[in-house]
Amino acid sequence: MDKYIGAIVAEIKEMEAIKDIMINIKETEIYDLKIFKGEINSKKYVVVRSGVGKVNAARTTQILTDRFNLNYIINVGSAGALNDDLNIGDIVVGKELIQHDFDVTAFGREKGYIPETGKIFKSDKNLIKKCENIKIKNIKITTGVIASGDIFCTDINIKEKIRKKFNADCCEMEGAAIAQVCYLNKIPFIVIRSISDIPNGKNEMDFDKYLDIAAKNCAEFIRQI
Repeated sequence: MDKYIGAIVAEIKEMEAIKDIMINIKETEIYDLKIFKGEINSKKYVVVRSGVGKVNAARTTQILTDRFNLNYIINVGSAGALNDDLNIGDIVVGKELIQHDFDVTAFGREKGYIPETGKIFKSDKNLIKKCENIKIKNIKITTGVIASGDIFCTDINIKEKIRKKFNADCCEMEGAAIAQVCYLNKIPFIVIRSISDIPNGKNEMDFDKYLDIAAKNCAEFIRQI
């Protein structure tokens, strides 16, 4: 049976950017997910768009895990910067993933702690090491913490709370859910995010403007990895 690298994105533009660097593309459909099999630098990939949010991301990850023989899963996409040193287009390699909106503090647990699995999901060490030599012109690449939650963060106060509570570098809506499913299925994974916006009260406009840049940077990252 062929082994694949699984790539999961949330947005159409992120999917198209990856397809632009693929060859020998074949499309299939499982449940209502359009899945594209192909090659990038002679490696077999299976690429799928999950849609936005943690439930969509988790569902898609499980379907890929059930239906394909995977070496590992890469989740790429856009994110909002929490770290003030990051600019539009810069990339965060998610060494650690947390769900900033998971809250069972009523039972004496820390914010973000998930019963049975814990608070932090760690990307595969070997995949992080592969990322160390990747370079993209005029783009800062850093390794750090990615915070996921079912909210598109525009509020500066929420930004500061997430940054302070979890020491997170960026926030988005899928990565830690994908990480949790990979952890439960014992599939190596890594989450990569390119900055498309900075929570400032109007970053929904920045997101629309800069999503193309983030998508292309993520595709280039996959090409090099």
